[in-house]
Amino acid sequence: MHDFSYAKISRRNLLLAGAATMSSAAMSGTGAAQGAAAAPERPPSTAGVSLKVNGKPVTLQLDTRTTLLDALREHLRLTGTKKGCDQGQCGACTVIVDGRRINSCLSLAVMHEGAEITTIEGLGNKDRMHPMQAAFVKHDGYQCGYCTPGQICSAVAVLDEIRQGVPSHVSADLNARPLLSAEEIRERMSGNICRCGAYSNILEAITEVAGVKA
Repeated sequence: MHDFSYAKISRRNLLLAGAATMSSAAMSGTGAAQGAAAAPERPPSTAGVSLKVNGKPVTLQLDTRTTLLDALREHLRLTGTKKGCDQGQCGACTVIVDGRRINSCLSLAVMHEGAEITTIEGLGNKDRMHPMQAAFVKHDGYQCGYCTPGQICSAVAVLDEIRQGVPSHVSADLNARPLLSAEEIRERMSGNICRCGAYSNILEAITEVAGVKA
């Protein structure tokens, strides 16, 4: 018969041995982390970008990862443009760049060197409102108002798209000028979400400015 008496260990000694092992591992991990933290961090890559925002030339030195949305809000303090989903799904951050509407949260600022950018502040103000802004007020095209700047910028660009003959998914003939209809407007505005559900009022505001009946 084999003698395993040498393998016997008390519960106390087993716990002590386990604690010592865990402490040793933790100290090793801490030492590795401290070594990694001691490595010098590389500074972010920056670049200069010149823009024309609401008719005024501006030059910014930005981290190249800065979105156009953050450049407008955090660097130029144009907070009318809202950060909603930050994933290009809600349209709250819509601005007009060189005549075209874009989701500014999905576009890097450095991609727009020399571009002309119009935000809600550039369309009008309380003393001199853009016709689209006045129509939104008249038809109560908002409730909480958070999405309204993006809705208005998008609506202004939508009417320009139709006038220029740019087709949409509901255009019957891609070679013909699209109709200035409620159906066209609904389709083109579908990327701007109003969580309060003021869609009917928004449509009324846009169709009034367009000169058509919803």
